[in-house]
Amino acid sequence: MKKERIVVALGGNALGNNPQEQLALVKETAKSIVALAENGYEIVIGHGNGPQVGMINLAMDYAANGSAGTPAMPFAECGAMSQGYIGYHLQQAIGDELKRRNVKREVVCLITQVLVSENDPAFTNPSKPIGMFYTKEQADKIKAEKPDQTFVEDAGRGYRRVVPSPQPVAIIERPVIEELVAKGHIVITVGGGGIPVLQKADGLHGVDAVIDKDKSCAKLAADVKADKLVILTAVEQVCINFNKPNQQALSKLNIAEAEKYIAEGHFAKGSMLPKVEACLQFVRNHKEGQAVITSLANAGNALKGGNSTVITAN
Repeated sequence: MKKERIVVALGGNALGNNPQEQLALVKETAKSIVALAENGYEIVIGHGNGPQVGMINLAMDYAANGSAGTPAMPFAECGAMSQGYIGYHLQQAIGDELKRRNVKREVVCLITQVLVSENDPAFTNPSKPIGMFYTKEQADKIKAEKPDQTFVEDAGRGYRRVVPSPQPVAIIERPVIEELVAKGHIVITVGGGGIPVLQKADGLHGVDAVIDKDKSCAKLAADVKADKLVILTAVEQVCINFNKPNQQALSKLNIAEAEKYIAEGHFAKGSMLPKVEACLQFVRNHKEGQAVITSLANAGNALKGGNSTVITAN
């Protein structure tokens, strides 16, 4: 019997905002992932890196501009660092949980590049929040010192730096990912949406940007013909009229219904909208697949038909 192949996109609630918090949280994340492994799924894991890459970039800028005088670190390299450190934590926690439950599978983290287009309009309209929150006064001060940086207000929580968020065109390491998954290994990949790279005449070049991790996971899921794209967030189901008296949870959506709700403005730009858009991207490109949005704790139950929002082509 063919095993179901799933691509799991982990939300920020599965990671945390600093190394200590993340190390504690991923132990809980690992329990949900290994429960899926016990059920025989072929598993690919993607994750975000907004707070982490911002933290690394800020630390590198501070060191380069301070008395230490260390070399300036390009943003793409900061993204690679975040992939490595988040992947290390996830790999360690999942590996420990596999051993604890006596599940005979291996887990590996793959530093992953994702091709983007230099003509992507995102490069003239930075929109992806990274790093810590600032007051307006703090953001204005940094902007005055570094005019190339852009800050926006983020969901009433403060101001954050934003960078371009181009669309994923191709997953460079896709053949390796497929080979590892086919052998039964759990693969952590497209961390932070993958390191964005441009194809130049002399090869690949990193670029200052952050790709939305849900959209990279959707691209990868379609490319590897996953049975399901599973986007894990803080809620079990997508809702319309969210946080209003007439809030309604959605169990199933097709492309036309999802597009209607998007047009009506039901999904917030910095929250549920990119997740629903990623699901639509997946089912458009792989019509036999299903996209599932639910919470981390509910993942196993959702894949067995429990509470979730399932998005299909028709």
